[in-house]
Amino acid sequence: MRESWELLTTGPPEADRSVLLLPGGANAARSFNLVMADPGLSGVRLVATTLPGMAGTPVSEDVSIPALSRRAGQLAKEHGCDVVVGFSHGATVALDMVLSGDFQGPVVLLGISLTTEDEAAFFRGVVRGSQKVGIWPMAILLRLMPLMARTAKAPELHKKELIEDFKQNRASDALLACVEYLDYIAEDRDFAAELAASGNPVWVVHAEKGDGGLTDAERATLHTAPNVTLVTIPGSVFLLPDEAPQETAAAIASALSHVS
Repeated sequence: MRESWELLTTGPPEADRSVLLLPGGANAARSFNLVMADPGLSGVRLVATTLPGMAGTPVSEDVSIPALSRRAGQLAKEHGCDVVVGFSHGATVALDMVLSGDFQGPVVLLGISLTTEDEAAFFRGVVRGSQKVGIWPMAILLRLMPLMARTAKAPELHKKELIEDFKQNRASDALLACVEYLDYIAEDRDFAAELAASGNPVWVVHAEKGDGGLTDAERATLHTAPNVTLVTIPGSVFLLPDEAPQETAAAIASALSHVS
């Protein structure tokens, strides 16, 4: 029986610095393999975890964003993590960790959507449609994801692992998690302003195309915030930890440099 929060760790147990890595929807902890192997993070303890309902892990608990935030905050404390990194769905968990006080250090938010408008309309349609007509739209989306992995700009072995993990997803479990995610970013809140007011050192990383984006208002708010660093990766990238591991590792290294 698989556990809801599967862990993958690298780096020396006695390392001075530790990082918690939260993957995106449908991804497993090992989606961060290339980032974890980057020489720029050698000597750092890296702890990646698969979120409940993702890549075949069971939904054995509340998968709302605040609930995941609390549990991830506990993991960060248990492993002495100085920095939290999240991609997409995982970035939203990291966002809530900051805003709720579940984590008080630097965070790196990869490909985050701060509002419904930021998230892909196709994905929103699949999730909301599955709520109305049954899980078959989500099941079709999950069957398409291995095709996306095959076109990823990543080493063949890593693409094989991505495909294996995508195939493990169960539509019913993925739908539960995705509904909670969309409900969270649809709340009547100005997440950009809340991040700017948090005081936490924050890195918001997006590609020019492919991984969602920010509204002009959100970008303007974050750009003027002294605690926020905006990073734009050139070109089209859908899976930042997998297709831009060096840039992701560089953002993590910058976050680690802000740990006192």
